[in-house]
Amino acid sequence: MKNLQSGLLYSLTGAAAVASLSSCSSQKKAEEQKQYNIVYIMTDDHTAQMMSCYDHRYMETPNLDRIAADGVRFTNSFVANSLSGPSRACMITGKHSCANKFYDNTTCVFDASQQTFPKLLQKAGYETALIGKWHLESLPTGFNYWEIVPGQGDYYNPDFITQNNDTIQKHGYVTNLITDDAINWMENQRDKDKPFCILIHHKAIHRNWLADTCNLALYEDKTFPLPDNFFDDYEGRPAAAAQEMSIVKDMDMIYDLKMLRPDKQSRLKSMYEKYIGRMDGGQRAAWDKFYGPIIDDFYKKNPQGKELANWKFQRYIRDYMKTVKSLDDNVGRVLDYLKEKGLEDNTLVVYTSDQGFYMGEHGWFDKRFMYEESMRTPLIMRLPKDFRRKGDIDEMVQNIDYAPTFLELAGVEVPEDIQGVSLVPLLKGEKTADWRKALYYHFYEYPAEHMVKRHYGVRTDRYKLIHFYNDIDVWELYDLQADPTEMRNIYGQPGTEDITKELKVQLSALQEQYNDPVRFSPERDKE
Repeated sequence: MKNLQSGLLYSLTGAAAVASLSSCSSQKKAEEQKQYNIVYIMTDDHTAQMMSCYDHRYMETPNLDRIAADGVRFTNSFVANSLSGPSRACMITGKHSCANKFYDNTTCVFDASQQTFPKLLQKAGYETALIGKWHLESLPTGFNYWEIVPGQGDYYNPDFITQNNDTIQKHGYVTNLITDDAINWMENQRDKDKPFCILIHHKAIHRNWLADTCNLALYEDKTFPLPDNFFDDYEGRPAAAAQEMSIVKDMDMIYDLKMLRPDKQSRLKSMYEKYIGRMDGGQRAAWDKFYGPIIDDFYKKNPQGKELANWKFQRYIRDYMKTVKSLDDNVGRVLDYLKEKGLEDNTLVVYTSDQGFYMGEHGWFDKRFMYEESMRTPLIMRLPKDFRRKGDIDEMVQNIDYAPTFLELAGVEVPEDIQGVSLVPLLKGEKTADWRKALYYHFYEYPAEHMVKRHYGVRTDRYKLIHFYNDIDVWELYDLQADPTEMRNIYGQPGTEDITKELKVQLSALQEQYNDPVRFSPERDKE
């Protein structure tokens, strides 16, 4: 905020004195500005339903809970485009997809020359590092050190691309290896006279949920209830009916559910064989020992209908949870390292995911839709000692807000073209009466895997308005207070005229604010 002192008259001598004092004050302020370390941990497809600091129905995540217990938990955290690459581009630029131009995973290459928050931190004297999943097609820029997995990466004995543009294979489980490298960089490779920012980007918990061998037997004694809307018939929601992400219809028996047998075929069988073909002899022996009896039992019983649907759901949930378990353990390793080295008090620790994920809600897995389970993303932070805020933060925040937050925390001026809003005032517990009242969302990747239609929309604290377009022209309206599971599309129903009109005004204003060309016509959605 500029300090405007219009109306005050100074003598030449007085003005000079004030200028001198102001200069000294600014210099002192700059010297006093702490440059906090930033440890940003992001997973892939980790939904809040699978974190016990958000939801106790499924599993315990004690190390993630440590972050929330010692810091803050955002209860209304969302993404701008629920898909891996686009979400990462939004996060690192602080801009919506229409501004950073990385719209989808199938046609886009990230423009590595554009402004990102790591580049701005570097200019401010930070050491920056990126380890793990990048998924933006071009090589990373703005980092003193980086090492990334190609594409989605592999769970077992994965390849890594290094700064020398070599591809090397490392032995072990990917979540452990990424954490090993992150701790090694913090301990042995960074300049310890400088503040640092490290992005620890895990492959987990991405499909197809290959757990570490030490966790294979976990959760097998647990049975989970199907979500109430598991057998959703999508009445009044043609775009939801057209998707191909159904646990019952689309989850691959071999690739997703591991029911590999020589005489059985599936669409993704060869890809699964490639993944487990990376295992060494010991890893494969442990894998086959665990899954062998399950495979035999499944084909012997040959479940059908709702029995098969429930069987698929149970296997999916258990495999997902086992993958989360390794992630939670490794988050604990990072927290323990920061504490052991005395870095806790001056470090912001952030944990989030690139988006949410469906755990059987609407009968689905995957993400993409603007519906709550995939638009929402977990966000917890352990704050530096100077910040007193603890507990829940209920304001609506979005992943475009991370970049300005980290910049303000580092004492770096936030560029005007960044579209997100710094969360620092919320972290300080300041009053935020003028905080945003609505969020904008835009998903572009169609036609593509899972066949989710292109759509954009606006979400307020109570309502959500979505427009599906391109090869369809359908509007959906939800009252999230009366219908939190988004089962009843009330668009066009008597009594909704005023709220629909109001939401369309807000939607247009957000499209204007973020300069999304789709507001002119659907044909201009990727200009």
